[in-house]
Amino acid sequence: MSTSTTELLKGAAELFPDEVVTQAHVRHLELPDGAGRFALITLDNGFDHTKPTTFGPQSLANLDAALDQVEQEATAGTIVGAGLTGKPFIFAVGADLKGVELLKRHEDALAIGKGGHDVFKRLASLAVPTFAYYNGAAMGGGVEAGLHCSYRTVSRAVPAFSLPEVFLGLVPGWGGCALLPNLIGADKAVSVIVENSLNQNRQLKGAQVFELGIADALFDGADFLERSLVWTAGVLNGSVTVERPEVDRGEGWDRAVARGRSVADSKVHGAAPAAYRALDIIAAAKDGDLQAGFDAEDQALADLIMGGELRAGLYAFNLVQKRAKRPAGAPDRSLARPVTKVGVVGAGLMASQLAMLFLRRLEVPVVLTDIDQERVDKGVGYVHAEIDKLLLKGRVNQDKANRLKGLVSGVLDKAEGFSDADFVIEAVFEEIGVKQRVFAEVEAVVPAHAILATNTSSLSVSEMAAGLKHPERVVGFHFFNPVAILPLLEIVRGEQTDDASLATAFAVAKKLRKTAVLVKDAPAFVVNRILTRFMGEIQNVIDEGTPVVAAEKAVEPLGLPMSPLVLLELVGPAIGLHVSETLNRAFPDRFTVSPNLAAVVKAGKRGFYVHDSGTPELDPEVAALLVQGDTVLTEEQVRARVLDAVAQEIGLMLDEGVVAEAQDIDLCLITGAGWPFHLGGITPYLDRAGVSERVNGKPFLAPGLASVPE
Repeated sequence: MSTSTTELLKGAAELFPDEVVTQAHVRHLELPDGAGRFALITLDNGFDHTKPTTFGPQSLANLDAALDQVEQEATAGTIVGAGLTGKPFIFAVGADLKGVELLKRHEDALAIGKGGHDVFKRLASLAVPTFAYYNGAAMGGGVEAGLHCSYRTVSRAVPAFSLPEVFLGLVPGWGGCALLPNLIGADKAVSVIVENSLNQNRQLKGAQVFELGIADALFDGADFLERSLVWTAGVLNGSVTVERPEVDRGEGWDRAVARGRSVADSKVHGAAPAAYRALDIIAAAKDGDLQAGFDAEDQALADLIMGGELRAGLYAFNLVQKRAKRPAGAPDRSLARPVTKVGVVGAGLMASQLAMLFLRRLEVPVVLTDIDQERVDKGVGYVHAEIDKLLLKGRVNQDKANRLKGLVSGVLDKAEGFSDADFVIEAVFEEIGVKQRVFAEVEAVVPAHAILATNTSSLSVSEMAAGLKHPERVVGFHFFNPVAILPLLEIVRGEQTDDASLATAFAVAKKLRKTAVLVKDAPAFVVNRILTRFMGEIQNVIDEGTPVVAAEKAVEPLGLPMSPLVLLELVGPAIGLHVSETLNRAFPDRFTVSPNLAAVVKAGKRGFYVHDSGTPELDPEVAALLVQGDTVLTEEQVRARVLDAVAQEIGLMLDEGVVAEAQDIDLCLITGAGWPFHLGGITPYLDRAGVSERVNGKPFLAPGLASVPE
């Protein structure tokens, strides 16, 4: 360990008082086939098995100390190689993000980058070959530690492997940006570092890691380490030859970086710097000068740690990883009743998606019902087809596929289907009278303990339950489309919903693997209310005279995953119109019903755009329908107006107690509307931009939450 590295890590450790320290245990073994004595370093925070292995300053110092010993042995010729692996199921998942949040000075952030580089580079500079054995989950710095080794193996059982830094507002800063493109080529590296990160932190499986060329060998999980060591012996004695394709350092490299910039532009529209900083480093790594790449990583890491994007990203990460697992206001879990059979009223697309989700996660009988046999058969057929898709993908075996198909059925008679159901959810036409009638019919045939859930997107749960004998068992269970993908589930407590019903709803949500947020029974709940106000202002400025393209472009700096009118197309103009009408009745002073949107719906158009050229273009037929005023706003004026409206609405929602805190609004938007991690939801962005203070006289979040260091 060099004196400078020691001092660097010692100083950094003082800034991370609560680090969960990772130990680096060195043990020696004789490799098979007489290949020689081998040093194996195991990363393990063994005293805390509840937390994955991470690298804070003290953890890096421990690895550095282990490498001191291994380096001496390698130089003395007493070992033929060294390996790095992790505790069961975990290799290492990167830097200790809790500590990163505490850094306040650029020089401290720079020290963290340099400290990691100094330690990991030693794996590449030993006098003997080094091997990384990715035995379990590997992310960020864990992946990068392995990239510094001479060779790598990966377990087929690895469930998650990624460089997620760009997703959080950083760059892979301990070698990832420089080493990975030089190992597997720029195009594949751009996919891993930028594209996967910006696609909601997409994870690689073990086999994919091998196919990309990141690992040199793939072994099954049961005897992964033993087989890796046999393979290592083969490499060292020459019986195994590792061949890697030559990296294209010509135009292919430049095209890959250009593709990465296109991906970043499509996802964040230039509004978040991390992806672009990573691409700059990848571009510069073309000449293979690794040290220059490491230096650039240090600077980018320090700059981004000091910026707002990382703070927002970590805030969002903590919401999804922590707050989502302990829903604010949820009743005691012990009150929840068991659910052994589920009924679904309706057999259309949404109802069929719900049936599939309940079937797959709960593995209990699921019964669909509708107004005629054709609809019922179509709904059951949809579920069977989805099970067949899982079978083809290898997600279930034939026995399980048969069992799941046997659990789903459809009937016309609710009494026949629901008489022993514990949980019945309706997904019928979004009209209060229809839903009240459905619940009255269901209540007459279900057991006294059964939960009655509604998937309404905007109607009053309390009003829906008002005419029932037992309104206390009615609960809102609002999913987001596509049901199988979007994590959010808004659980709505009606005026008379009791704790047992609510606790059962939360227990079911957990089994469904959804992020459940408790919401007060208020018009359109959380996501739809905010998005409707947001899109309503866009529609208002269009109606008043601002060109459609200019109005849409005005909010690009937010870096949203799609523009407001493309989102409207995804939701469906008719549904958007219905929700705006519902909110207009509740809050006519703030929510308008756009006559142009009504005209688009009346004409049967599926959106404002056509996509014939591959990029959205205003549909000429829609353009002909538009009736606009003569008030044309600048992009800055449009953006200010939209953000002011959203800040006002969120302030009112918090005053009304729609959710417990602003964090729940951010959690809803991130998990239900794909709001970018780099914004941290919406409230940190509004705070940083000064909009919260301007509109409501105060920020939404307490100081320190997603804030930029002074």
